Amino acid sequence: MTGRLDIAKEQVERAFGPKVAKRLGAFDDGTLYVSAGGWAELAAWLVDFVVYLLCAGIGFVVFAVATRNSAIPDSAPLLTLLGLLLGVPVLYGLFFGDGRVLGAALTGTRLVRVKDGGRIGSSACWAMFVRTVLFPLLLVAMVLSGSGGVGSVRRLSIDDEATRRVRERYGVSHSGASTKCTS
Repeated sequence: MTGRLDIAKEQVERAFGPKVAKRLGAFDDGTLYVSAGGWAELAAWLVDFVVYLLCAGIGFVVFAVATRNSAIPDSAPLLTLLGLLLGVPVLYGLFFGDGRVLGAALTGTRLVRVKDGGRIGSSACWAMFVRTVLFPLLLVAMVLSGSGGVGSVRRLSIDDEATRRVRERYGVSHSGASTKCTS
């Protein structure tokens, strides 16, 4: 596949420029895509993280206002905050099945499966939990331990507009039925 991908990169570079060609890749099934730039991925994550924190904060304020005159156990606010910090990303992920929530919509990116570029679907809740809770914890752990990340990649962010243009130019439909970059 590398030879055909190199040929595709040369053609894409002539048609769309070196920046787009540098980000060109192929899913496991051979379909071409253009990965999102690093700044776009960071911005999408940051927007989603801020939305997550705002929703959790609003939920906690609503809880505090609703229970301000109630006799509740001392542990209730802490348990509520913990529940919100863990539950909000799962609820936010319900809107994430097609790979786009607010962060992705604002940056023109989409989170897709590496296997075939398809929707992340029912695993969206888990993906949002990973993006907003586990990813920041992983970064903190990596910084504290001084190690790099290792593991398999199952999802990646693509540049929607550039991917659409490349697929249109090279006969690839939006549905994924396409000419593919295969060996």
